[in-house]
Amino acid sequence: MGENEVQVVVRKFDGSPHRHISMIRLGEDEYGIWLGARIGTICSDGSRIALYATEERRVMLFPHDAWWTALFQAAPARLDVYCDITTPAHWPHPGEVTTVDLDLDVCRTRADGSVFVDDEDEFALHQIRYGYPPDVIARAEATSGWLSAALREPAEPFRSRYRTWLDQVS
Repeated sequence: MGENEVQVVVRKFDGSPHRHISMIRLGEDEYGIWLGARIGTICSDGSRIALYATEERRVMLFPHDAWWTALFQAAPARLDVYCDITTPAHWPHPGEVTTVDLDLDVCRTRADGSVFVDDEDEFALHQIRYGYPPDVIARAEATSGWLSAALREPAEPFRSRYRTWLDQVS
């Protein structure tokens, strides 16, 4: 593993593996820690079986102590922003970050900038399956609402800040 390489480990609420991707640490600003992925980066499922290789440059923001992460994608991706509602990021060491995916996603399309919430059905199903506590459900729903407004406005870092980081990914 390279000096700036970070393993992104995403789990479900019961601790089972969900996603795994190796990214490069780009830096940190007031919004959080930014990681990058070049074209061809492999995204794996929790057991590290490859799901796909990225077709565009990407950056991912892990905000400090927030219940979301944001993935910003260059063209040709249909979505320019894809936010996952998650538990706050945990950094066991500088080369690994872990989060728990809470199913809800807030996305913005590249073509017309429309914003939508995705996987509400999965969120409802997993509240029962994984036994989400009421405070986790409330936090996830509130975060989804906040992100929807922030992406529509758009507020930083969703307006243009991410482009500075995306430009660093070759």
